[in-house]
Amino acid sequence: MAHYQRIGNVPYKRHTQHRTPDGGLYYEELMGQEGFSSDSSLLYHRGLPSAISAARSWDLGDSLATTPNHPLLPRHLKLHDLFVDDTWRGVDAVTGRRLVLGNGDVRISYVVADTPSPFYRNGIGDECVFVEGGGARVETVFGAFDVASGDYLVVPRATTHRWIPTGEEPLRAYCIEANSHIAPPKRYLSTYGQLLEHAPYCERDLRLPQGPLLAEGVESDPAPPTEPTEVYIKHRGNGPSGIAGTIYTYPYHPLDVVGWDGCLYPYAFNVSDFEPITGRVHQPPPVHQVFEGNNFVICNFVPRKVDYHPLSIPVPYYHSNVDSDEIMFYVAGDYEARKGSGIGKGSVSVHPGGHAHGPQPGAYERSIGAQYFDELAVMVDTFRPLELGEAGRAVDDGKYAWSWVGGKDEQTLDGAG
Repeated sequence: MAHYQRIGNVPYKRHTQHRTPDGGLYYEELMGQEGFSSDSSLLYHRGLPSAISAARSWDLGDSLATTPNHPLLPRHLKLHDLFVDDTWRGVDAVTGRRLVLGNGDVRISYVVADTPSPFYRNGIGDECVFVEGGGARVETVFGAFDVASGDYLVVPRATTHRWIPTGEEPLRAYCIEANSHIAPPKRYLSTYGQLLEHAPYCERDLRLPQGPLLAEGVESDPAPPTEPTEVYIKHRGNGPSGIAGTIYTYPYHPLDVVGWDGCLYPYAFNVSDFEPITGRVHQPPPVHQVFEGNNFVICNFVPRKVDYHPLSIPVPYYHSNVDSDEIMFYVAGDYEARKGSGIGKGSVSVHPGGHAHGPQPGAYERSIGAQYFDELAVMVDTFRPLELGEAGRAVDDGKYAWSWVGGKDEQTLDGAG
């Protein structure tokens, strides 16, 4: 997101002396993408950002293991069955994630949490976390966010942060972890990175970190306080998943940045600020796109006016995903095309490449004459096949594949879009 920001205390010129009030030096850190050849930011720390006092393994066990979708089947995964009977109590939004689907490009996890997470950074790729319900304070080295239902939070690779659930309800988060960067679609952007007029959102819709965010005592002390802090890190490894974990202990609290500037930083975007693109006849899924990464895209289907040609059929036409797997997470509303399939709020449908799919029996006809769809869903399309994680295997309903030839049990999504 090449959109320059400056927050807090930074020097007049980069890579020059930046003095503390008592004459010491702040320590400049460049966080940059693609080896100094793409977007970056400069952060100014009270302590040495490279200083670690201990390290140990973070045992990820078999939590990232996957199983091929074979035989090839469309599937219905009921995510709300993953954390039941208060099993979310004592769970945090980082270590408590359960892998639903994954491949070498992207991993999709789900978590319900009520406990503050440890500090964490993903050294493999960017993360895009969609908040399904509840709320959280997210503290990052760039500043803080207050996120709630409907928010996307895009966190650049290697950003140290933690999730602190807030409010009476637990935090429900749908976590999309890339092995690449996540950004707005290139077709939405000018040559220099401005969101263009035809984009369904713009810079005004993005929420920036509130900061700088300094740990208690960091701002007032002449030197950073000695407060050893653990940071959990996902990074590249040689195991079956290609991912390993390490826990660093830093001698200083990581929230010691007095200022930063640049074009690389986390940001939040609420799905209600996405302006849907509609037409006389049914529009293809790319008009719903919100972000993209390497070999995958993220779309959202929001409440909207539907097709207004006098002979239109508002639900999607039947289609074969020749080059991609389509993963739909149903958040709220009444998803017309899936009526009769058993899919409800909190469901994920898996429509793999090679399988022709479309509306359930009767939905095609019922949609004729509709003027508005009240639905909210988040879709991830991948260009390499996804495999099932342990969470996906645990909540597969085992019968969705046959729903086009039977199963008239009408079930719609509850809640409002």
